[in-house]
Amino acid sequence: METTMKKFDLIIIGAGPAGLTAAIYSARAGLSTLVIDQSTHGGQVATTHSVANYPGFDEPITGYELATKMKKQAERFGTKFELAVEITDFSFSKEIKWVELDEDERFSSNYILIATGASPRLLNLRGEVENKGNGISYCATCDGEFYKDMDIFVIGGGNSAIEESLLLLRYVKSLTIIHQFDVLQAEKITADKVLSNPKVKVLWSHEPRSFKNTGESIIVEIENLKTKETISMERDGVFIFVGMVPNSKFLLNRPVEFNQNEYGYLITNEHMETSVKGVYAAGDIREKLYWQIVTATSDGAVAALEIIKKIS
Repeated sequence: METTMKKFDLIIIGAGPAGLTAAIYSARAGLSTLVIDQSTHGGQVATTHSVANYPGFDEPITGYELATKMKKQAERFGTKFELAVEITDFSFSKEIKWVELDEDERFSSNYILIATGASPRLLNLRGEVENKGNGISYCATCDGEFYKDMDIFVIGGGNSAIEESLLLLRYVKSLTIIHQFDVLQAEKITADKVLSNPKVKVLWSHEPRSFKNTGESIIVEIENLKTKETISMERDGVFIFVGMVPNSKFLLNRPVEFNQNEYGYLITNEHMETSVKGVYAAGDIREKLYWQIVTATSDGAVAALEIIKKIS
């Protein structure tokens, strides 16, 4: 069967806030734009049950609704979508790059934007995935205020867990840290600040083993790593901070190599250009200081404007 090749001015891989914003800008500028994603749309934000810190909404909006509005806006300007598909092959090594979705369909462009984002590192425990966004959260900035005057667990003891705990302490009634070691791995000044707060308790040398949603709260089964005894404790919610994983594995073992940091995040310049000519990156897939919806949309706008400038 002969492979068909459809040409676009810009191919965007990833339909989260960064990719959708880039699509809005590029399509509105008259560029033929294609967005490809293995999911539907929205990326990580689509799993957030409520977003209250994105500009322009005086009331909280669900992450899925926000992402859907972005998608509809991109569609209104003519963006084409290939969603819930798998990329079976691609080549970014030459001036004309291509992405293959199946053996008889390829899409080509001189410009590629990678906006595949990052995913929270999962504990892979029973009940975790089922309750993601429904009692289990991975973002204090996104969800902290919805636990005002409530009792929560924080799982983790590194910098991200303790920094996020500081933010959560503005809202919650109590915060219990579950940590596998006898000391926190976070910077001492931040750790001391959290530990000195009267709202905070710590279960040292403990690890969670499962999560169960009662409809009103989350029951966590917890193991004492020293005694091997398990207990069940109930809280209004659970925040898990054991790191993020960039969605960059698909770039490994290819003819072209991208500059990445030690964790796999793509390194770009301020124009969102990667080390591969004609390939840009935006959003949580990038090495950056803050991973937020608004910084992802900013990245997407910058990348699109740079590509528009080169094509014009």
